[in-house]
Amino acid sequence: MINIDIKKLQIKTNKSIELIDITQKINDFIRESDIKNGFLLVYTKHTTTGIIINENEGRLLEDIKNTLQKLVPRGIGYKHDQIDNNAHSHILATLIGNSISIPIINSSLALGTWQSILFVELDGPRNRTIILQLFF
Repeated sequence: MINIDIKKLQIKTNKSIELIDITQKINDFIRESDIKNGFLLVYTKHTTTGIIINENEGRLLEDIKNTLQKLVPRGIGYKHDQIDNNAHSHILATLIGNSISIPIINSSLALGTWQSILFVELDGPRNRTIILQLFF
């Protein structure tokens, strides 16, 4: 039998492009669920956001942010910009992805030593929703 537990995280972002560490909030959810082994799906409901796993180190986060801005610059004639001027955000979100899955072993996320779960805002500031779904 598969058990499922679901939680929604509400995130308020403050910048147009921002990386927010949500690892502790996810660890709290796992602790509350009493899960021993299984896996977690982390999913963002928005077409201008992403979810990644990487190191939460300030200079690296700035490097990622700067690289994203250089990779897909704002306002260079995208057709979607005629609607709401955020085509760059949608394009970046397709490159990053909107979900990750992580094994849970012995009630802990199976992350590496330096790995954190990061929510990536690409069109802020906004109020955002992340869905956490545990399977055990």
